[in-house]
Amino acid sequence: MGTIDTRMLERLPLEAIDKVTFYKRDEAATDLICCNVEVGGEIWIFNEELVGWDLLLGHLGKLPGFRQDWFAAVSDPPGAPCETVAYRKQ
Repeated sequence: MGTIDTRMLERLPLEAIDKVTFYKRDEAATDLICCNVEVGGEIWIFNEELVGWDLLLGHLGKLPGFRQDWFAAVSDPPGAPCETVAYRKQ
């Protein structure tokens, strides 16, 4: 998966998303922010280096009750594993 575009987002309809989890992976020089989107028992894995990351964030941000503070929760402290559930279907 190299690009996030509108066709891909059509495969992630908001009403079908069960859970969105953000976390970071410790890379050699920096932390890589990643996102797992659970839909119907499948997990879609994305990261901030993908083209269209902002498009994905805009899409997920429309979920009811989506945690808008997910970035602050997952980014501090640097180098430490932090996992944040930004959305879970009720």
